[in-house]
Amino acid sequence: MNNEEMTIQQKNEAHKRKIAVRNTVILSGCGILLILFFIISMNTGYTKLTPFDTLRTLFGGGTDKENLILFDFRLPRIVISVLVGAGLALSGCIIQGISGNGLADPGLLGINAGAGMMVILYVLFFGAKSFLSTFTLPFLALIGAGVTAIVIYIMALKKGEGIAPMRLILTGVAVQAGISALTTVLVIKLDETQFDFVAAWQAGSIWGSNWKFVIALLPWLLILIPYVMMKSRILDVLTLGDEIAYGLGASVEGERRKLLGAAVALAASCVAVSGSISFVGLISPHLARKLVGPRHTVLLPACAMVGAVLVSAADTIARVIVQPSEIPTGIMVAIIGAPYFLYLLARSKQ
Repeated sequence: MNNEEMTIQQKNEAHKRKIAVRNTVILSGCGILLILFFIISMNTGYTKLTPFDTLRTLFGGGTDKENLILFDFRLPRIVISVLVGAGLALSGCIIQGISGNGLADPGLLGINAGAGMMVILYVLFFGAKSFLSTFTLPFLALIGAGVTAIVIYIMALKKGEGIAPMRLILTGVAVQAGISALTTVLVIKLDETQFDFVAAWQAGSIWGSNWKFVIALLPWLLILIPYVMMKSRILDVLTLGDEIAYGLGASVEGERRKLLGAAVALAASCVAVSGSISFVGLISPHLARKLVGPRHTVLLPACAMVGAVLVSAADTIARVIVQPSEIPTGIMVAIIGAPYFLYLLARSKQ
């Protein structure tokens, strides 16, 4: 190896080290920001708790009222908002990676709507307040989201070419419109109590704000998130295009189906607990990609943290902006997400 080749290699290694340090700093910053929002959210609400009161309550020195506020009302909801944000963000990142379309998102493609329709069917026939529903709803939501994803996948598939990105978006929008129309018909049949619940759910209110729902959601994420992280290099290969991926020895359609299944399960389990929250799976991957670049080894954890921060911050603002009432978290996320979606559409025309 001559001197020129050694110099180039040294520069490449130095560049890689620089990127690794930069990404570590960014991920650490995202983690600190998430912890900061977690702390702010614990101290924010209709009933005021000072940081000292919160700290004292966390270590067992709180009054009965402070324990009730913090451990029964605020902490479960904060934990759920963090988990839901991470799950929806990862689902969107996977769908964008396997489809090659930066506008893909489980909400926009109708996957959330499919999960939601099954939830509404359950509410229509059984109600949603039983203990059994806490653990049943994620499975039912998965069935609805899975059937929707299969329909969209088949209709977006071009023979011999794989998934057509534009066809994926158009098919998803059409399927979502059809499901929304059917959902409206179902809502007409609900009684007053069921209607109030479904209206709050459709607006993205984090209705499952107790520890039962944390326990119901957590196993899904503990299984699916490590699996998705293990597939980060496969996602990198799939983003290169089908021909290159085949050339590198990847089982393109098989891996795509597995990852799509993981994305659908993540979205369905989160939707069953949080209601219909859109745009998280669209915004978070774009913001994370700008921060750490396109490599999924780093992009996936960054995306999860960005999504967790986004939903946590939106939920905190939604709880306090019109006290003593509150705005559904999904509406607050939409206030942020809709303009950003229009911005992405404007850029895609260039």
